[in-house]
Amino acid sequence: MTSPRIVIIGGGIIGSLTARALSREGMTDVTVIERDPTYQFSSTALSAASIRTQFGCPVNVELSLYGARFLKGVKAELGEDTEIGFVEGGYLILGDEATAPARRAALAMQRGLGADIADYDSDGAAAAFPWLVADDIAIATYGRANEGWFDAWGLLQAARRAAIASCVRYLHAEVDGFTTDGARVTGVRAGGSVYPADWVVNAAGPASGAVTRLLGIDFPVRPRKRTVFHFKAPLEGAGMPMLFDISGAWMRPEGDGFIGGIQPDEANDPDADGDFEPDHALFEDRLWPLLAARVPALEQLRLVRAWAGHYEMCLFDHNGVIGPHPELANLVFATGFSGHGVMHAPGTARGVAEWIAHAAYRTIDLTPLGFGRIAANRPMPESAIY
Repeated sequence: MTSPRIVIIGGGIIGSLTARALSREGMTDVTVIERDPTYQFSSTALSAASIRTQFGCPVNVELSLYGARFLKGVKAELGEDTEIGFVEGGYLILGDEATAPARRAALAMQRGLGADIADYDSDGAAAAFPWLVADDIAIATYGRANEGWFDAWGLLQAARRAAIASCVRYLHAEVDGFTTDGARVTGVRAGGSVYPADWVVNAAGPASGAVTRLLGIDFPVRPRKRTVFHFKAPLEGAGMPMLFDISGAWMRPEGDGFIGGIQPDEANDPDADGDFEPDHALFEDRLWPLLAARVPALEQLRLVRAWAGHYEMCLFDHNGVIGPHPELANLVFATGFSGHGVMHAPGTARGVAEWIAHAAYRTIDLTPLGFGRIAANRPMPESAIY
């Protein structure tokens, strides 16, 4: 039997792992179209490269648990030369009185699915993490396993090598159109050529909304800029977790210093097409004061550098969109993760490959993340977006 022709739009971590997963399902005609072969502006390469099991939606917890298993066994998955430096340092997420009831309900759900998460009140958090100001904390949750950070660039390069070794083709081009026949996409137009397709996977990340609109479909995923700051301070980072403050500020150890960030106000968060300029005012005006109030040692921090990448922000409900379009059934989505795409890439890739090969999800039921919820205007909000 001839293998179906599969075109994946986007060669970042989701696209490359999907290509690899498809090859393992016996698919031999897989093409990845990537507009930035240097990956200079790739969301994967510019991300904070972390993984957590603390989510509000059960399917996201399952994706994280799968992703953690993948990262721990990455050499078996992508080759013995793969090095990603996975640090299982955990997330410490702080909450106030207003959010505590929902956090406790989510904690019960997370533990029920197999996540290993400790919880603390104010006194317990202060005792466990003595560098922390905990007076206003109503609940703190800490992932004791399957949470941490890693080298996303190393993971991406390993995934790409493994895909190419499995005869996946990578093309440097930008998608500018499609051909269709009734309820199917028949080809992807890029770089002056049309690439015939039996299946098309939209893994274009922050560009996925624009790509989908080429088909006349409104897709609520937009590129939003997020700045990461690298700084040093008189604080020992070894053994510290990734911290998410009540305010939304975050930080984690990185080398001999730390990285951190915070989302801009909604009014100052426009679509970020082509804008990769770090928002330095965000550091001075918001991030530094908030972190110093929570971790007093950071009053003496020194900013080293900053960079900006793009989130593929799903404005509908801050959740990923995975699976086929309800009308163009051979158009499959793998995008819109609103900041948790790298950690959910392994499970997403596995699910997309299963859907194309078997018309069913076999490892994790990803149906809740399908496009159908958008078509029916039934959002499934993810509360844990950082």
